[in-house]
Amino acid sequence: MRALQLQRLDGPDGLALVELAEPEAQDAVLIDVVTAGVSFPDLLLTKGQYQLKPPLPFVPGVEVAGVVRSAPEGAAVKAGDRVMAFSFGLGGFAEVAAIPAEMVFRIPQRWSFEAAAGVVMNYHTAHFALHRRGRLKAGETVVVHGAAGGVGTASIQVARGAGARVVAVVSDERKAEVARKAGAHEVLLSSGPWLTQLKELTDGLGANVVLDPVGGDIFDKSLKALAPEGRLLVVGFAAGRIPEVAVNKLLLRNIDVVGVAWGGFLIHEPSLTPTIAKDLEAMADQGVLEPVVGPVFPLEQGAQALRELDARRATGKVVLRVREG
Repeated sequence: MRALQLQRLDGPDGLALVELAEPEAQDAVLIDVVTAGVSFPDLLLTKGQYQLKPPLPFVPGVEVAGVVRSAPEGAAVKAGDRVMAFSFGLGGFAEVAAIPAEMVFRIPQRWSFEAAAGVVMNYHTAHFALHRRGRLKAGETVVVHGAAGGVGTASIQVARGAGARVVAVVSDERKAEVARKAGAHEVLLSSGPWLTQLKELTDGLGANVVLDPVGGDIFDKSLKALAPEGRLLVVGFAAGRIPEVAVNKLLLRNIDVVGVAWGGFLIHEPSLTPTIAKDLEAMADQGVLEPVVGPVFPLEQGAQALRELDARRATGKVVLRVREG
């Protein structure tokens, strides 16, 4: 099978298109991959900067969509099903992937393979962040940073599905349009006085929940954006700088800073996955969830796809097309 293999920790330049033996199914679902999602963890993996550090060479890619070739007895999917899946064991940037049955889900009929490629990680992360960690309630105001990216657009839709008011914060007008398409009620520019504007939108109170996959200066300002008993959800550090906080600010203002690591949490509570999947499936059936697809690259241009992510040029979910489906 064709696969993109990371041979050196040189970022995207370390990838090479190679021929490898197909994985064995064993007790996993064997999937003929049509599309693969490109995620920020994939980029960090190519640089050796992710918490997971597999030995070289390896095939990156934790998100795929495709068609089931075979499934173990008792699995919720069967041969021929259109599915989307998440792999803790990497291997998604290839024509065939073997993924544990509990992380494989049927694709809603109206979604394309491109749309489904980035659903499992982004939407499960958004749901886990907002509901489990953020304790989101209907009627609350949610600020979503990086709102034109994969996690950002997913978070907008999951928050709307919970009955929240969603304020998106993005870096330019092109990304603002993506956030509006995803369903944001209001959109503010991070280059402008977004903090002041947010206070005006909320009658001076601020946001009940801020979801931050950016870090850096955005995190610092987001602390000031919280209403009393507000929750700042730390999802990632796309800006590069890992921020710090003086905890007396948390005490004096009765606010929370909350870590969000969906993948790591599943190790401790794997039963959370079907619960989230059921809720997301219901929202998809209601038309609340409509994945925003960004640029689509052929498999052999996987390095360029990661560069788009690294430069923060991409909007929506970056996808690799592995084969025609």
